[in-house]
Amino acid sequence: MNIANLTVDLPSLRPNGHLPSVSCATAATDPAPQVHSAALLQGRNVVHIEHNGALYQLRSTRLGKLILTK
Repeated sequence: MNIANLTVDLPSLRPNGHLPSVSCATAATDPAPQVHSAALLQGRNVVHIEHNGALYQLRSTRLGKLILTK
């Protein structure tokens, strides 16, 4: 799977791929954004996520659990 071609439509992300900046006061009162797992997995069982230069694997099990591994 080529992660460069993976497109996930998350309205909470800016076009440059970064989360919108919020002040500490706003972050304390606003709930964290909620993303449905189907939006991340897009019909697949495995998705690779790049975070701080490391590659993680998010996997959905047959029992419906999610497992994140580095």
